[in-house]
Amino acid sequence: MTGLRRVLGRARFFVREFSGEAAYDRHVAHARTHDPDAPVPTRRAFERARMDAREADPREGFRCC
Repeated sequence: MTGLRRVLGRARFFVREFSGEAAYDRHVAHARTHDPDAPVPTRRAFERARMDAREADPREGFRCC
């Protein structure tokens, strides 16, 4: 049972990293560490800013949809 739990935990880690879901958690941890009094954006605002930055970067290519 422990081996299965470990494998599932690792799979969850890789899925979160691959999908970008863990980026918000890292951002919040970084913000809390460096300036605990600063407001942290909501996940929705964070994802919107991240998408805007990705679309504004010409190295990322053209996004049609």
